[in-house]
Amino acid sequence: MFKGSGVAIVTPFRDDQIDFQKLEELLEWHVEEGTDAIIICGTTGEASTMSLEEQQQAIKFTVEKINNRIPVIAGTGSNNTKSSIELSKYSEEVGVDGLLIVTPYYNKTTQAGLIKHYTTIADNVSIPIIIYNVPGRTGLNILPSTIAELSKHPNIRGVKEASGDIAQVAEIARLCPEDFYIYSGNDDMIVPLLALGGVGVISVVANILPQDTHNMVQYFLDGDIKASKELQLKMKPLIDALFIEVNPIPVREAMNILGMEVGPCRLPLVPMGETNKNKLIEEMSLYGMNIGGK
Repeated sequence: MFKGSGVAIVTPFRDDQIDFQKLEELLEWHVEEGTDAIIICGTTGEASTMSLEEQQQAIKFTVEKINNRIPVIAGTGSNNTKSSIELSKYSEEVGVDGLLIVTPYYNKTTQAGLIKHYTTIADNVSIPIIIYNVPGRTGLNILPSTIAELSKHPNIRGVKEASGDIAQVAEIARLCPEDFYIYSGNDDMIVPLLALGGVGVISVVANILPQDTHNMVQYFLDGDIKASKELQLKMKPLIDALFIEVNPIPVREAMNILGMEVGPCRLPLVPMGETNKNKLIEEMSLYGMNIGGK
């Protein structure tokens, strides 16, 4: 587990293949910039369009290159419990520090099914699991009472909360033990979630502002609430622009605008529309980013 800013890292592509040289560059940059953890093969990494072999390669490569300098957390969620177990076990074998497991999507399930899904996976590994609750994508919300029940399992150690409902976050914090880690899944709600006892963020904006995202959390944890709040408010217009189209289209566009050369999204995701791209560039410029070079 980690406290601070974990980057939901973009998977760089070149000629529709994973660009491992670029991935290594990004990993080294994040370590240098103070990122507190790497989340590989998440939503922002476009794991849903990667083959099982590609996911395994990316996870293993990241573990090897990071080499225990900061935690590596692998996205191993699926709407097929058996498949999630298989990728989770593989990830544990190659040395990840934890797992990020999204709620089942499309077929979904009941709250009782969620408890069975997560506990079955947790019974098959011995490393920490972070539940990923993002009902806007999955069509399924994990109720706070369900998260509280899951927190009793020794391997289920935290939740990435991306419901956008701050009252729900408060209820999770109220019901779960103090050593259950709550991470923001929304870059525009980092400080409010920290105020309710959260310990960090699994971030999209950290792909382009790793140091500022780290600092926002660290300021808060160190007691400098004013500095943390100021960073949150300063970043808000840029964060909004990063979600003007479905994630990760804008953040990948932003990285390419900065000269980071991470390649295009995979279908069904397509490049940003020109109007939205111009808005993104405007907000990046207003933030003071160096357009055209990292």
